[in-house]
Amino acid sequence: MLDPRRLRLLRDVAATGTIAAAAELAGCTAAAASQQLVALERDLGAALLERSARSVRLTEAGRVLAEHAGRLLAGIDEAERAVHDVAGLRGGTLRVAAFATAAIGFVVPALTTFRRRHPEVELRFTEWESAEALPELRAGTIDLAVTHEYAPLSRPDLRGLDQRPLYREPMLLAVPRDDAPAASGAIDLADFAGAAWVAALTSTGFQAATEMACRAAGFEPRIETRVHSYPMALAMVAAGFGVALVPRLAATPQRGLVHLPIARPTGLVRQIYATTRATDRNPAVRHLSRYLVEALKAAT
Repeated sequence: MLDPRRLRLLRDVAATGTIAAAAELAGCTAAAASQQLVALERDLGAALLERSARSVRLTEAGRVLAEHAGRLLAGIDEAERAVHDVAGLRGGTLRVAAFATAAIGFVVPALTTFRRRHPEVELRFTEWESAEALPELRAGTIDLAVTHEYAPLSRPDLRGLDQRPLYREPMLLAVPRDDAPAASGAIDLADFAGAAWVAALTSTGFQAATEMACRAAGFEPRIETRVHSYPMALAMVAAGFGVALVPRLAATPQRGLVHLPIARPTGLVRQIYATTRATDRNPAVRHLSRYLVEALKAAT
């Protein structure tokens, strides 16, 4: 492989006409520069310079290589500048994904802060549920995903990934106002075993919160309605189509329903994370993680 330092010397010999001047530009002695040029000739198996007692000139092979060296070294210099720009948040791209309630609640404000403070970094955002975002993160399609899990229920495959806890929120039960129990206080999910349920489209895996929570309470839910989002779930509950599990961030007040705290199963929460690749040291990821924490504090 060609040594960029030796190519730079050859380019400078072509530009200045002497090894001594090229050595001065490189910050070394003429003797050291001459040795490096001899090594370059040996690497290529071709004479690059015609030397005499008082002068040096490039051979045709040397001239051709010097021309290519100029382009190669310009590319190397550009790559170094690009790396320094990314490290200093003066360039590069940050690709982010988040699920809808997090995006609306605090991710968009965090992205706004990032864009204001680091305008030279290109931001790209995709709305993805956690089950979609994790494989994309592992594949390198995105750099940071705001994901969630339902504790103490099933966990996703996190091999090769790091998670920073952002927020832990209780799950609540949204109930049509007319069907709400007369007594106030936390409820036992098993008391709603006979109810119709509104649940997410996902019926298996670590995102199937309704199925897992109800099974933990000792029954199989009768799911009559499946929806894509919590706002739609709440609309169906308010219209009397069933009850639904919702996290506190999504539990917006609405006419026609009430949100009940859950006593059993115990510890039923949604944990939100900033999830990244374990090997990623991108400083933009680190800064956005901090802005996510700041935005959450302002939102909760």
